[in-house]
Amino acid sequence: MAPKSSSQSGGGLTRLLTTIAIVLGVFAPIVMMLERNLESFYVFDKEHLHDLAKRGIAAHGNDTGAIVNYIVTELAERHPTHINTNAHSNPDEWMFNNAGGAMGGMYLIHASVTEYLIIFGTAVGTEGHSGRHTADDYFHILSGEQWAYTPGDYKPEVFPPGSVHHLHRGTVKQYKMPEGCFALEYARGWIPPMLFFGFADGLSSTLDLPTLWRTTYITGREMLGNLAIGKF
Repeated sequence: MAPKSSSQSGGGLTRLLTTIAIVLGVFAPIVMMLERNLESFYVFDKEHLHDLAKRGIAAHGNDTGAIVNYIVTELAERHPTHINTNAHSNPDEWMFNNAGGAMGGMYLIHASVTEYLIIFGTAVGTEGHSGRHTADDYFHILSGEQWAYTPGDYKPEVFPPGSVHHLHRGTVKQYKMPEGCFALEYARGWIPPMLFFGFADGLSSTLDLPTLWRTTYITGREMLGNLAIGKF
């Protein structure tokens, strides 16, 4: 009986490995093709977002709420079918985000498979790990400052209002908002794998299930809504 059991076990392993090989063989070329054409899926322009952030700051100075309203209003006019139609003035559209040890508030402007655009920040300061992501991340500072550190450096990078902190895809930094700081954050690349980082602290540390549910609901609502109109 022992040889038969061993044979059955070996057959099961062979079938599993064969299945994995087939799945990889089918999906790897698809992923490679999509990767080469990522630019064609983007609807937001990096230069426009930077210019928009700077114009909002110039128009409203230290009034962060007015800056956010300025930005969201123009984006809704420019991208009416791709923007969250629920107003940022609605408290239910804001949620806490705990990721990499840092904590802040977040309003989701856009979410799809290849892009997300949010307002992120805190009035009291925070610090944490940037995460190592499958997308390029552009952090447009609207108020306050963000500091960043890379191992081997002896001085921080300092990003004041109007500047952009570009975290390149696959890289990692320590970052800090020493006091209150808010930003327009834009990521382009593969967004779904980034969600694991966004949920990890909530599942392993804060155990804030209502916030996890709210984040899942709003993110899913926006991603599926964009997919429904052909925005990948």
